[in-house]
Amino acid sequence: MLPPSQPGPVGARALALAETWRPVLREQHLLAKRGRFALAGLLVLALAGLLLSLCWGPSGFDPKGVFQGLAGNGTTASAMIRAMRLPRLAMGVLAGLGLGLAGCVAQAVLKNPLASPFTLGISSGGGFGAALAMILWPAAHPATVPGLAIFFSLLTAAFALGMTRLRGAATETLVLAGVAVMFLFSAMTSFIQYMAPQMDLSRIVFWSFGSLAKAGWGEIAVAACLILPAVPWLLLRAPDFDCIMCGDETAASLGINTVRLRRASIAAMSVITAGAICFCGVIGFIGLIAPHMARLAVGGRHRLLLPASGLLGVVLIILADLAGRAIFAPLVLPVGIMTAFCGVPFFFWLLVRRCRRRS
Repeated sequence: MLPPSQPGPVGARALALAETWRPVLREQHLLAKRGRFALAGLLVLALAGLLLSLCWGPSGFDPKGVFQGLAGNGTTASAMIRAMRLPRLAMGVLAGLGLGLAGCVAQAVLKNPLASPFTLGISSGGGFGAALAMILWPAAHPATVPGLAIFFSLLTAAFALGMTRLRGAATETLVLAGVAVMFLFSAMTSFIQYMAPQMDLSRIVFWSFGSLAKAGWGEIAVAACLILPAVPWLLLRAPDFDCIMCGDETAASLGINTVRLRRASIAAMSVITAGAICFCGVIGFIGLIAPHMARLAVGGRHRLLLPASGLLGVVLIILADLAGRAIFAPLVLPVGIMTAFCGVPFFFWLLVRRCRRRS
């Protein structure tokens, strides 16, 4: 019987390297498995929230009544669900999905936990555009308000892209510039509100609160055309976002054009944000909160983090809308007010946490 062959020097080094990396690979596998389970749980939570939102209201329905209403049996319940609750819910899903994804992309390409469409000024730019349309052309075509909202959102993104061209401009500089632009557009919107007639003022103020009440199927179709086409591209770029989080030099060594990726991502994020706010108004803090909560649930790999951020954005919008309808019923609080109540403490918690890490 021949004795077993002994590995050579190269084989011995390979075995030692495999033994060294085996615990790391096992841990990564367990983290990925846990992330997939968490993502499935978020999907179930979102579906449960959708069903609860359809059931909740002054005329409450049980799940069986909701399914019968969706089937369209010609009853009053069917008309109410199809004409009022379903469009409101569809707009909330699109807005939450878009803002959650946009916030995740902003934090990835800028490598800053405080980056979001709100802190970069993109949401405020869209809000100013909508307010300007309401005061200058109050009786114009219905597409004027979303059109100017989209234009000023993209204008704000163009400013952000211009900042990336400056020599020596870090990502922190871009975030600080975005906060300054946010305050500038907020001041300009307040000036418009101060100068507006009473009739237009109430419309501008209601829009600035962020509400899902006036969503129709035409508006939903336009928002879907702005938000959904960019989603597959962002998901395909998930490995590139992982690389860019490790540093521009690391990403460049792997063949990634970091400048082009950052510019394309900011442009896609701006279009998504414009689609999310052009009809339902400025809804703040979803793009900031959702990615951080998703990161706690599924980890930092963007293959899972991007869809988890979108699902959590949907869940947060639905829960905020439900809370706004339930707390002071029959008075309905706009969803933007509810997200601000929840988002401001979370924002301060992020600031304190970041200062503790630096100290």
